[in-house]
Amino acid sequence: MIDNLAFVHPEAKIGNNVSIGPWSYIGPGVEIGDDCIIHSHVVIKGPTVIGKGNRIFQFASVGEDCQDKKYAGEPTRLIIGDNNVIRENVTIHRGTIQDNSETCIGSNNLFMAYVHIAHDCVVGNNVIMANNASIAGHVHVGDWVILGGMTGVHQFVHIGAHAFTAGASLILQDVPPFVMASGQPAIPRGLNSEGMKRRGFSKEAQLAVRRAYKTLYRSNLTVEEATAALAEEIASVPEVKLLMDFVNGSARGIIR
Repeated sequence: MIDNLAFVHPEAKIGNNVSIGPWSYIGPGVEIGDDCIIHSHVVIKGPTVIGKGNRIFQFASVGEDCQDKKYAGEPTRLIIGDNNVIRENVTIHRGTIQDNSETCIGSNNLFMAYVHIAHDCVVGNNVIMANNASIAGHVHVGDWVILGGMTGVHQFVHIGAHAFTAGASLILQDVPPFVMASGQPAIPRGLNSEGMKRRGFSKEAQLAVRRAYKTLYRSNLTVEEATAALAEEIASVPEVKLLMDFVNGSARGIIR
């Protein structure tokens, strides 16, 4: 399953039923799990650990040194979960010692062509990053997030689970869970109600999150005042607790 024109370093660990296309380069310190498909002209450098069932398309660069000028060749790594689709010309960089020394990607994600994931990022599961979306260093992206094409995310920003950004959005502050954002810079545009429906959230949960959004964004309350006003629902509705825990824990501040 390894093309004769591919280069696989003797120290690389390749799982069962892995396909590696011509002119691809698999360097030392790379581990590739079972049932992965590596198309032609892919470069994977280590230390990088890739799980099972991933598909990496041509001209992707995975596990390369980061573009942080402070990086001085320290041993850092990239970890990728299972069943991800990494399309053409995607770049994913390893971490730095200024953070946890690793970039972490979850499972079941789709990274469309020309996506960039910088050093020390943490990306959850079931995330879609559309063409040319880019996240800078130390960005955290929660589960089920969708980043529209050409979205740019500032370093250290956190994007909560089930959030959605429109195409060409510039994200300079944290985006809470369930929130839709767009603009340059991006501002909140409502709730990702369609996403909640598709993922099976109950009508009660959707209504509670909608009320919480109005309290947070449309009642002229401070974050502290909104938290106090929502105390009962925070205690009883997990989705509202997820939203408000994120807001209260935001280091950069949320989009307003």
